[in-house]
Amino acid sequence: MTLAANTSEIRESLIARMESVFGDDSRRIDHAMKVLGHAETIMDASAGVCSLVVTAAAILHDIGIHAAERKHGSSAGKHQEIEGPPIAGEILESMNIDAETIDHVRRIVANHHSARDIDTPEFRIIWDADWLVNIPDEYDTSDSKSMSELIDKVFKTPKGRTIAQELFLGKE
Repeated sequence: MTLAANTSEIRESLIARMESVFGDDSRRIDHAMKVLGHAETIMDASAGVCSLVVTAAAILHDIGIHAAERKHGSSAGKHQEIEGPPIAGEILESMNIDAETIDHVRRIVANHHSARDIDTPEFRIIWDADWLVNIPDEYDTSDSKSMSELIDKVFKTPKGRTIAQELFLGKE
């Protein structure tokens, strides 16, 4: 079996596990799938990244939301960053993913709202992909000056920035 075939099988298994955790919460499932789509597009334009880390982190980045709501009464990013890594780790361990990959994915999940303790190419891809999905829900995208400033400030990859400019500023 090739690495690509193996990664594809792992991708599908991770999606199934994420859907199982989220149950009938289609909003969270849709969000994860949109982030995955953007992450794959950004990853295709990025050299030297681990596709397994990007794929797993994109699918599992918000996996702690329900636990955060139960334990903290809130889905705030700081709570997701606490509750998500152990859940992501358990899922990846059950799939016999290597410890280094699990640690990297857990670190991305633990920092995907704050960008505190990690700055790897894989993290930057997830950061940008999540922002691409979240911006329309959290910002007035009709204010092109503010959008331009936001894009310049928050995006960490050239491809992520380009996609944001196309989506929110109409730039080709």
